Amino acid sequence: MPISTTEPDVLGPEFVQDPYSVYDRLRPHGPVHQVIMPTGLKAWLVTHYEEGRALLADPRLSKQMADAGPLFEEHQTDMNRQRDYTHVIQQSMINLEPPDHTRLRRLVTKAFTMRQVTRLRPRIEQIADELLTSLSGRDEFDLISEYAGPLVSRVISELLGVPEADRTEFRARSAVLGLDADRATVADASDLLLDMVSDIVTAKRGNLGDDLLSSLVVAADGSDRLTHDEIVSIAIMMFAGGYETTVNLIGNGTLALLRNPDQMATLRADPSLLPNAVEEFLRFDSSANISHFRRAVEPVRIGDVTVPVGAFVFIGLAAGNRDEARFPDPDQLDVTRAANGHLAFGHGIHHCVGAPLARVEGEIAFGRLLAHVPSFSLAVDPDELVWQFSMIHHGVTALPLRRASL
Repeated sequence: MPISTTEPDVLGPEFVQDPYSVYDRLRPHGPVHQVIMPTGLKAWLVTHYEEGRALLADPRLSKQMADAGPLFEEHQTDMNRQRDYTHVIQQSMINLEPPDHTRLRRLVTKAFTMRQVTRLRPRIEQIADELLTSLSGRDEFDLISEYAGPLVSRVISELLGVPEADRTEFRARSAVLGLDADRATVADASDLLLDMVSDIVTAKRGNLGDDLLSSLVVAADGSDRLTHDEIVSIAIMMFAGGYETTVNLIGNGTLALLRNPDQMATLRADPSLLPNAVEEFLRFDSSANISHFRRAVEPVRIGDVTVPVGAFVFIGLAAGNRDEARFPDPDQLDVTRAANGHLAFGHGIHHCVGAPLARVEGEIAFGRLLAHVPSFSLAVDPDELVWQFSMIHHGVTALPLRRASL
């Protein structure tokens, strides 16, 4: 099984601004490619759906990163961009494997159930209506900072039970974790966030309520309970990951509708399509561009090459969702399409635990937006839109909208 010695493809800012053009260029040459990511990390990037879905559940690719320091030194061309995976914040389910991952996921699932999500639906609708009503006298507004962001932040904060006085700071500090910032900036933000959430969890122990943090404090499987540090890392993971995923879903989906007015008209004419449309938005312009870090702990055959032990592997989630071998006419938005099987939330044991909440939030956010604002357009030239500088997350930093005169 030959190991490819082809020179890596250097991915620059275009991979952040328009990953689909990069995937279109790479995909015809096979399912996996040696690359240097925009952060300077040498890795392998998977661009085909079938191989990507299988690898997301392949135990030969480990997400355990706490002991991967030597591998980062070997493959990272700029250590100033490398994060500290021994930090408590990074020791969440995202970066663990069984049996540790199994234990944490089982305990978290006890607290994060569909019952919790269903219970939240009226409150999510109320928050969306309040935000849109506050914008009713405005001819222009930014969908991200004035609607999607506040909606998702308030929902997750209320779900977790974060005190209202701490929510703005919680969001500001956790935002840095989703960006490809330098090591020192991320380390400082992580330390501050750790102290803040640790204090919140400590206070919660003496004042339990009907919220997720309280549920995590008391969650148990026999005599097994979550430790203080585990609760802190899970809370931060759920806020940071849940925020970006859902805000990007709302932003990317709205932009897709603006670029496809026939689909906007179809959805307005038949709101019962909303749940299906959310799945298509997730497929068409994924909230997440690539998977989180994985490293090969055994040689892994992908297509005609073998990825060696110790190599980092990223699954192109957005690439798989535009693979014509899985989705006919993949570059066409179709809110009536059966988009089941998309990779936006991952696959396997690491499938996003917050996916049910993100789906409900998305369905409500789009439904309320279309109901409150009968017609709107993009308020800036499309070329002025800026995408977050993040390899993993994919979404615009702002989406200015203008109400249309009827």
